Amino acid sequence: MNLESKVPKNKNVFYVGLLSFFGGISQDVFSPILPIYLTSVLGFDKTFIGIADGLVTASVNIFQVIAGFFSDKFKKQKPIIFAGYFFSMVGRALLAFFTSGTMILGLRFLDGVGKGVKDPPKDVLIAGSSERSVRGKSFGIARMLDTLGSVAGPLILFVLLYLVQGTATPYHLILLFSAVPLLITLLVLVIKIQEIPRVETGIIAEKNSSIQLPKAFYFFLAIVIIFTIGNSSDAFLILRAKNLGVTLLEIPLIIALFNFVYALLAVPFGSLSDKIGRVPTILISWFAYVLVYLGFAISTHSLSVWFLYGLYGIYYAANLGVAKAFLADMVGADHRGKAFGIYGTTVGLATLPASFFAGFLWDKFGPQAPFYFGAGMAGLATFLLFIFSKRLSVVKRD
Repeated sequence: MNLESKVPKNKNVFYVGLLSFFGGISQDVFSPILPIYLTSVLGFDKTFIGIADGLVTASVNIFQVIAGFFSDKFKKQKPIIFAGYFFSMVGRALLAFFTSGTMILGLRFLDGVGKGVKDPPKDVLIAGSSERSVRGKSFGIARMLDTLGSVAGPLILFVLLYLVQGTATPYHLILLFSAVPLLITLLVLVIKIQEIPRVETGIIAEKNSSIQLPKAFYFFLAIVIIFTIGNSSDAFLILRAKNLGVTLLEIPLIIALFNFVYALLAVPFGSLSDKIGRVPTILISWFAYVLVYLGFAISTHSLSVWFLYGLYGIYYAANLGVAKAFLADMVGADHRGKAFGIYGTTVGLATLPASFFAGFLWDKFGPQAPFYFGAGMAGLATFLLFIFSKRLSVVKRD
């Protein structure tokens, strides 16, 4: 399948997706084994896992707003993206050399900074490289390539686990390997990615050039915060899978299944949002999330984890790229970096207590508690988004 030939308007969408492809390989080589390494090898408790993952997510999104500001101010994306991938590469590789809680939190923070710094300029490039009529598809293509990397990552992890079993430091070797794909992203960035001139063509943008961010942006953001408070780190899904009897070797295969479903459906759901609207598509994704978290709460058998992760792929496919396209629809080109940054920062700040609550609920009330809580908050947010969908669906830009 020639993905590059299907990219709307500009090949940047494909190449930005390719950055995410190799970044996804790196992420999914080490992230499935990290919570197990921290708990089983280094002896940290679930609350520490929640704090560490919440810190990563918070740092990701706090630095998104900083990166978004510089993206809009200097209108240059490539240097910011380069810095982001470099920070993540260093933060992941050095985990192999430190065991203290303070250093681990510091390195996870550095990785989070890198992830946050690179995201807004990548989204700006995708939005600027596609017209509104195919913007959902463009973000879907980028998400698909990202997720194909996350399909390859767990499979590579499966092979690595098989090869390093019996060695003295299997986890350390995998952590070091996770830096290799990020070197490739830096090469692709330097050689293939092009900066896109800011040209706003929308009628609304001309009439409201002085308006930086519309009220609908903040209204949507408020509902997303409610959803995010129950959306803890995916590390808790891995720990719950292990709690239900899933083996260490099965975990990367299950995650590969999840990412395969995600990759398979990202473009169709992106295209669907171009046709039926962003809000209805997001509603589909949030409803799927509610079902997933209820499933993890009530499940008693390891086989159910395979089905639930597949359904979780539907949530991701219908949500992440579509939400980014929705933000790009709302906001003019000169302020998209700021919009992506504020959105990410706010979500990240909400995710910090979400992961902490999940760890606390698990330790105090058992493994089902955080998933009941997550399903409840997501259900409330889905209801609110449905009730106010007309107010948000009328938003249109270029």
